[in-house]
Amino acid sequence: METILFLAHTDDDGALGRVALEALTGATQLRSQMPGAKLAFGILGADTATATQSASGCGADAFYAVAGVDFAASRYASDAAALEAICRAAGATIVVAPATARFNRVMPGVAQRLNGRIDTHVSGFTVNGDELRVQRGFYRQRMVATLTRSVRPWFLTVDGGVFQPWAGASAAVSVQMLDVTLGDALRRTTVTGYQAPEANAQTIRPDANLLFVAGVGWTKKQSDGQVHLDEAASAILGFLDKASASLGSSKSLVDQSSEGHNVFSFMSHLNQVGQTGATPRHPKGLSTCCHGEEPHVVGWRFIGERRAINLDANCGWAQGKADVVYVADAFELVRKITKLL
Repeated sequence: METILFLAHTDDDGALGRVALEALTGATQLRSQMPGAKLAFGILGADTATATQSASGCGADAFYAVAGVDFAASRYASDAAALEAICRAAGATIVVAPATARFNRVMPGVAQRLNGRIDTHVSGFTVNGDELRVQRGFYRQRMVATLTRSVRPWFLTVDGGVFQPWAGASAAVSVQMLDVTLGDALRRTTVTGYQAPEANAQTIRPDANLLFVAGVGWTKKQSDGQVHLDEAASAILGFLDKASASLGSSKSLVDQSSEGHNVFSFMSHLNQVGQTGATPRHPKGLSTCCHGEEPHVVGWRFIGERRAINLDANCGWAQGKADVVYVADAFELVRKITKLL
C-alpha cells in the first residue's frame, strides 16, 4: 500500500503559491486513483499555520510541518534537513511536490538521502492497476514519455499549469510539528534580500495570464512602405506593461540578431516559442504578425485560448489553429488595446 506525501513550502506571505495548490490537486487525484493509498501533507516555512489551514480539507490522513525563522527563505542545507525529516515521519513511498525554483534545487538531494529516485517536470499521472505511471516531456516538450518505477520512495515534482489549483473547504486538523535542529554548519548561507529587474524589463513571466507573441512582421515595411522599428518596440512594451503579459517570439524574429538586421533589444532566444523554442502554459495567448504555420503553433498546444492578429483572413492561424482571428493591422490594434487598458 502506497503512502503519498504532498510537500510544499510557504510563499513570502505565508500562504501556498499557485503551483503548490495545483500540485495538491494532483496529489489528491492520485490518491483517489489508488485504492487503499494514504495521503499525508507536509510543509515548511517561517509560519505554516495559514498555508496548512487553506489545504486542511484535502483529506490527508496526517499533517506534518517544520516551521521557524531558519526555514523562511530558500536555503539548500536547511530545506534538505526539513524535507528529509518530513519524509521519514510520514513513511512516504511516493512524494508529490510543486516544481518551484526552491524545490527544484533541493528535492534531488533529498531523494539521494533517502535512497530514492526522482523525476522532475511531471505533467500527468495515470494508474494501471497497482502501477503508477507518470508523463514527462522531453526535447522542449516535443516528445512525451510515460515512466514507471519500482524503487521507493519515488519523488515527483509537478510543473505548473497541469492541474487546477486546489480550492477545497477548510477543516479542523491536527498538525504534527517536527523539531529539526540546525547546527552552525547548516546556517552558513544567509539571505540578505531580493534583487529583481524592473517590471518593464522582465518580459518572460511564466505566471502571467496572457502570452503575447510577436512575429517578424513587426520589423517589415508597413502600409506606408517604411519600417517603424521604434514604434513597434513602443507598442509591444506598452502592451506588456499594461496587460502584465509575458512576451514570446517567433523564430524568424529572434534569428534576425544573428543575421545583422534590426532587432528589439528586449528580446532574445529565451523568448522563442515554437517547435525549436519554449512550450509555455498560459490561460490565453495572442499572436501578432506571426505566420501561424505548424512549427510555431506547436509551441501553443498548452495555451488555453488562442487568438491572433493578421491582415490576411486566409493566414495559417485562420486554418483551425486559433479560436479567434482579428483581421486588422497589428500596430493599430495593439495601440488601441493598450489605450483601453
